[in-house]
Amino acid sequence: MVVQLALSDDEVDRTFRALADATRRDIVRRTLAGEETVSRLAATYDMSFAAVQKHVAVLEGAGLVTKTPRGRERIVRGEPARIRQAQLLLDQYEKIARARIERLDVLLAEE
Repeated sequence: MVVQLALSDDEVDRTFRALADATRRDIVRRTLAGEETVSRLAATYDMSFAAVQKHVAVLEGAGLVTKTPRGRERIVRGEPARIRQAQLLLDQYEKIARARIERLDVLLAEE
């Protein structure tokens, strides 16, 4: 599997909007640990089946999960490649911040 390193601005927006919701983060966590049906997911939340389906659709649109039919059920699986792409983006931001701190340390050491 090849991981595309760079995400477009739209992909970044969809990914982090999807992860901004606690229920969706929980769905991602659960589906990365093992596949789940939409019905099993819905049974664990205090919301309607339709609401859980909407959460899954947002995650699917962001590329964080895939949903595939298996008979009458819909199987939801987490997408580790998209999580990795988001992690790489956050790693880039961390490097920028660390470089700035290192430059400040150098300036302070000169005084």
